[in-house]
Amino acid sequence: MKAEDAAVVDGFSREAVRESFGRYIWKKWVFIALCVLGSFLAGLYLLTIGDYPIGFWESFEIVIDHIVGDIGDKTKDFIVWDRRLPMILMAVLVGVGLSLAGATMQSVLKNPLADPYTTGISSGAAFGATLAIVSGITVATGEWGLVANAFVFSLIPMGVIVLISTIRHTSPTTMILAGIAVMYTFSALTTVIRLRADPDALKEVYAWGVGSLGYASWDNLPIVFAVVLVGATAMQLLSRTLNILAAGDDNAKSLGIDADRMRTVSLLIASLVTASIVCFTGTIGFVGLVCPHIARMFIGSDNRFLLPASAAFGTLFVIVADIIAIGLVPDSLEVGVVLSFVGGPMFLYILVRQRREAWR
Repeated sequence: MKAEDAAVVDGFSREAVRESFGRYIWKKWVFIALCVLGSFLAGLYLLTIGDYPIGFWESFEIVIDHIVGDIGDKTKDFIVWDRRLPMILMAVLVGVGLSLAGATMQSVLKNPLADPYTTGISSGAAFGATLAIVSGITVATGEWGLVANAFVFSLIPMGVIVLISTIRHTSPTTMILAGIAVMYTFSALTTVIRLRADPDALKEVYAWGVGSLGYASWDNLPIVFAVVLVGATAMQLLSRTLNILAAGDDNAKSLGIDADRMRTVSLLIASLVTASIVCFTGTIGFVGLVCPHIARMFIGSDNRFLLPASAAFGTLFVIVADIIAIGLVPDSLEVGVVLSFVGGPMFLYILVRQRREAWR
């Protein structure tokens, strides 16, 4: 091949191809950066609103003063440091963790409806929490009893899916249908327990079931952060493998990848991340379903970029939803309700507009 021919690829110069690819990658990182910046600004604004409005600069000074140990007004310090800041940080972890879990499940199951809720994880957590609140039956004693119940029961649906997949070769469609079956079973059991609950317990069950960031505290944040960090790192390291799985099991086998095993590992990681979140926040919905779809519209299906983009947009989505909740009815409207109101119509719009080619 002549030198001048080697410098041309399908009528385009190699330099032009490199520049085009560079712009393609740059646009993806711009989207991620804008979501991160938006999340940061929205989080700062969320720090200032509520029943007790505190100015932006004053809130910022309170945080700095607490860090250096120079606490002035103890009431404002409690509101900003002990109440609002943990909620904002939990919103970040919820957005990151659930979005990554949803994107991972959609890729390995090759189903746009796959997320931590359609696979039954949240229904299992809701049943465990309801059992603890109404009957007092827990797998652990003390103040962590409810959390432990929610965590353990949230893992049961995924355990059922993994067990089914080991008994016989199971397609991704069968796996998600098994999760939906378990979801309905746990929902029915939860309803039966609620019918026997007294009014006070029923009120607590309802508050937990709608999903709230109000349970966040400096005691439970490190646990969620550690699990989400490890899970996010693992999922990002598996991003290339997820791309291969999304292309089909035959392609994976031709490259020497055990598709069934990698699918199970990926689902287990996503399930652990989800379980660590929902046991402290309740059943916050639509984050893992909607956010990967929106990120995919801008980023495409390459999981190397889709995963961080989903995490960044998920964080922005949850924080903005909490701003709406607090702005409409302070301390009365939970973020889970707003996410359902916003996520439902948004998901319908995505289903109408989303092209099938985006999944190829």
